[in-house]
Amino acid sequence: MKRQLNFFAALATVMGTMIGGGAFFKIANISALTHNAWLSIIVWPFAGFITLMAGLSIAELASIYPKDGGPVRYLEEIYGPKVAFLFGWSLIIVYYPANIAALSIVFATQLKEIPHFKDLSTTVIALIVMLAILLINWIGSKLSGQVQKITLVIKLLPIAAIIIFALFYSGPNQLAGTPAPKITSASGAMAFGQALLAVLFAYDGWLSIGNLASEIKNPAKTLAKAIIWGLFGVTIIYTLLNWSYVRVIPWSKVVGNQTTALLTAKKLFGSVGGTLVATGILVSVFGAINGHLLLGSRMPYVLGKEKKLPAANFFSKLNSKTIVPTNSMIFECVIATIMIFSGTFDSLTNMLVYVSWIFSILLFLGVLILRKKQPDLLRPYKTPWYPLPPILGICGALFIVVTTTLTQPLLSLTGILLTLSGWPVYVYVQKKNRT
Repeated sequence: MKRQLNFFAALATVMGTMIGGGAFFKIANISALTHNAWLSIIVWPFAGFITLMAGLSIAELASIYPKDGGPVRYLEEIYGPKVAFLFGWSLIIVYYPANIAALSIVFATQLKEIPHFKDLSTTVIALIVMLAILLINWIGSKLSGQVQKITLVIKLLPIAAIIIFALFYSGPNQLAGTPAPKITSASGAMAFGQALLAVLFAYDGWLSIGNLASEIKNPAKTLAKAIIWGLFGVTIIYTLLNWSYVRVIPWSKVVGNQTTALLTAKKLFGSVGGTLVATGILVSVFGAINGHLLLGSRMPYVLGKEKKLPAANFFSKLNSKTIVPTNSMIFECVIATIMIFSGTFDSLTNMLVYVSWIFSILLFLGVLILRKKQPDLLRPYKTPWYPLPPILGICGALFIVVTTTLTQPLLSLTGILLTLSGWPVYVYVQKKNRT
C-alpha cells in the first residue's frame, strides 16, 4: 500500500481514535464507582500516566518493527506466532467491531437529541453512519486520514471551549469543600481499579496505529512520535475536561448522569451550549468510528496476507482502484452489524480492554527481553528513562488485571475464553497450510 500518511495524519489517527464518546460520557460511570469528586478527576491522569508509560515502551517496538500488524507483529517477533495470533484473533472478532458498533449506537443516541431526528430508529441511524464511514474508507486511506484530521480539529473546539470557560468561571466552585480522596482500604482500591478500567477504555485505540505502518511516511520515527505526543495530549485534555465538569456542576448532579457534559455547557454558555456540545459529540464519535474502521480493517488484511486466517485470499485482497482492503472492511462491519442488533457490544468491549492489558504486559516485558537478548538491535527510537517506563507499565497493567479479575470474574473468564477460541482456528489453518 502507498505511504501517504504524514506525522499529523498519524497523530490525528491516534488522538482521533481515542477521543470519542468517553470524553463526554465516562464521567457518569466513574463518579458512580468512586463516589468521590477528586477521585473522579485523579483517575484520569493516573490512567494517562499508565498509558503514557505503555506508549514510551511500545514506541520502541514500533520503531524496531515498523511493519503492518502493529502489536500483533511485535508479539510475533518476541514470543512467536501462536501468542501473536491469539491477540490478532481477539482484535478481529470482538475488539474492533465492538468499538465500531458501540460508537455507532452512541452517535445515533446523540443525534436523536436533535428534535428533527428524535423519531428515527436508533438502530437505523447506527447502521447508516457505519455505512457512511465504510464508504469513506472504501474510497481510500488518504480520504479517511483527512477525515481524521478534520474531525480531530472540530471535536477539540467544544472541548477547548468548556475547559477555557471553566477556568474563568465566576460561579461557585463545586469542588470546594468536597471530601478528600481515599483509596487506602481494600474496597476503595477495588473501586478505584474498576474506575481505572472504565477510564482506560477512553484511552483505548492508540496501540493500533502500528497497523498503518506500510501507509505512513518514515514509520520508524513517525509512529513513535505520534504515539507519545498523542497520549500526552489526550491525557491533558481528559484531565482538564473532567475537572471542568466537577468544577461547574454540583457533585450530586454528576454521579451517574450521562448528560453531565451537556449540563456543563449550558451552565457555561446558556442554551447555545447544548447545541455546541451535541455537535462536538457527534463529530467526536464520527471520527472515532472512522479511526477504528481504518485501523481495524488492516488486521484481517495482514493476517490474511500471511495465510494465517481461513479464506486468506479473501482477506488479503486489495481494491484494485483505491488500494485498500475492502473485503476486510466489509467483514468488520458485518460483525459490527450483528453486535448493533444483539446489544452485547458494551460487555464485549470491556472484556477485550481487560484482555488487551494482559497482552500489554507481554509487550512491556518484550522491551526488557529485547534489550537483554539483542542489545545491538537497530532502535531508531529508544525508551527514555529505561527501564522505568516498561516496569511502571507492567505494574499498572497488573493492577488493572488483578482488580478486574477479583471484581468481575465472569467478565474476565469470558474475555479469556473468547481469546482462546482462536486456538482451534490457528491449528486448523496451520494444518491446512502444511497440506
